[in-house]
Order: sequence, then C-alpha cells, then structure tokens
Amino acid sequence: MQRRKKLRDQVIVITGASSGIGLATARMAAREGARVVLAARSGETLARIAREIEADGGQALAVTADVGKRADVQAIADRAVSAFGGFDTWVNVAGLTIYGPLRVVSDEDHERLLQTNLWGTVYGSLIAAEHLRGRGGAIINIGSVGSDLAFPFQGMYCASKHAIKGFTDALRMELVHEGAPISVTLIKPNSIDTPLPHRARNYMDHEPKLPPPVYQPEEVAHAILHAAVHPERDIVVGGGGKALTSLKEFSPGAYDLLAPAIIAFQKRNESPRDPKGALHAPGQDGEAHGDQPGYVRRTSTYTRASLHPVATAARIGLGLAATAFVARQSLRRRKPL
Repeated sequence: MQRRKKLRDQVIVITGASSGIGLATARMAAREGARVVLAARSGETLARIAREIEADGGQALAVTADVGKRADVQAIADRAVSAFGGFDTWVNVAGLTIYGPLRVVSDEDHERLLQTNLWGTVYGSLIAAEHLRGRGGAIINIGSVGSDLAFPFQGMYCASKHAIKGFTDALRMELVHEGAPISVTLIKPNSIDTPLPHRARNYMDHEPKLPPPVYQPEEVAHAILHAAVHPERDIVVGGGGKALTSLKEFSPGAYDLLAPAIIAFQKRNESPRDPKGALHAPGQDGEAHGDQPGYVRRTSTYTRASLHPVATAARIGLGLAATAFVARQSLRRRKPL
C-alpha cells in the first residue's frame, strides 16, 4: 500500500463534524493544513465551525447533510469536488446511540439508528471509493470497541458497530482484489468523552454516561489523521477497550457476568435531561467534549505504541540499555578495592 499525501496536501471529508470526534478531527486536520469538508445535519453549527477554522487560517467547507440519505451523501462528495477538485480521505464519523433495554426501544428508533450508523457508513464508503479509485486515498470508518463487544442497554448501537466492522472488512478485501489504490481503516475507540450520551435517545430513568475508562476525543482524532497518511487496517483507541476485548475472547461467559456492572456504569445519579436526544432531528451540538464525570484520560499509551511500534521499541530498548548501564556502573562502584 502506497504512502499517502501529507496532511497539509490533503482534502479530508468528515461526516458527523458538528460535534464530538468529528469536530475534534476537523479542527486538528485544519491546524495541520488540510482542507476540510464538514458534513452534518446542523447547518448553522457547521457554518459557525467553518468560520472559526477559517479565522484560524484554515480552509473549510460546510455541507448540511443527513448521512442516512444516499442523495445527501452524494451531495457531500459533489461539493468537495466542486470546491477543491476532489478529496483524498473520507472519514465516516456520524453516529448516534440509544440507551435502554432492547425490548422497550421502538422499531422506529432502532431503524433510525441503523440508518445513520450503518447506512451512513455504507453510503459514505461506497461513494468515496468511486471517487478514490482514480486518484488513490483513504476511507476511514469509525467503529467502536463495541464492534467486538456488546454492552447491555446499548444493544442496537453495538449491533450497528458489529455490522460496520463486517462491511469495512469486506470492502477492504474487495478493493484489494481490484488492486484499487485505496486504504480502508476501521477505528475502534473505547469510551470517548463526547456529547454522545447527552445526544442519545434515552429510555432509562437516569441521565446516561460512558463506562470507564474514558479518553478524550483528540486521541481518536490523532488516530484518524495517522491513518490518513499511514495506512492501517485497524486501530483500537484505548488500552482499556483492548483489555475488555481480550477478556471476552478468553472467557466470554465471565464477560457476560459483567452485565449488571456495565449497566450501572452507564447511569448518572440524575434524571434524564433530554430523553429524545438527537436521534430523529439535530440536537445540541457544536462541542467536541462532553461532561463525563470522573477521570478522563488525555492519551492512550497502548494506542500510541500501536501506531508507532518501531519508535516505541527503540525507546524501550534505549531505556533498558540505560538501566543496564546505570546498574553496571553501580556495581563497579560497589566493588571492594
């Protein structure tokens, strides 16, 4: 797989750019010099974000779109071509969740979540692939640690992320078979401190929150932009998520027994603020960070090491060599004359 353009030479399309991971990625990409195409349902919010990016010296195009509609997604690509002559990386971030037992969630809500999370990713990936076949580039899909695990009370969200993983893997294989110059990456974040819980459709009698450990959205943005330049197959953001996945693989029955704890970790000690959320219509957005109670990790040592294994190994090797040198010097000083 060929090396991609530097970020400062890229045009990057980001869906779900009005909040959370999408917004953090847009800001970070623009600071690196990339021209960014921002897509979401919230037109006014997107326009404000684009103005802020341009005020900081970046270039941004805002496109109001519902990724659950193929025509809207095609319009995003068309606008990127019209404004910038095309795009080099397409990032499918747009997604929502529902909190509550599967048996009480309406079919309408389940269908809407799948339309946004799964079909939005499918439409974005297929439309991006048609454009990138002729010029090369990257498709980056946001899955979740829920692509490999299940969380009670977020059942359909996990189902959508499982489906995104299967779709992404199949798309990658087909593009490899074609010899298309397109890298396909699946990013699997652990809990990320974004407004996602507040914007969720909530059937619980408590305001939702994220189960720990929780990381900042900039850590996911860093992984996304790394994949835009250095093709990767999968990137897990957060060592905590990797540990849970390993537990499930090693002992799935033991993982199932964590259900009561996982449910409890998803409930705040307060009443629901906005139970309808932003599932069917744009809600409160414009913020990259949420208000997760408790400790939020700034970076993931596991993720950084996985993205830069050679440099990490070198640092570890130098550290071990330095330790050995100090130990030898200490022993020499202690030898009797």
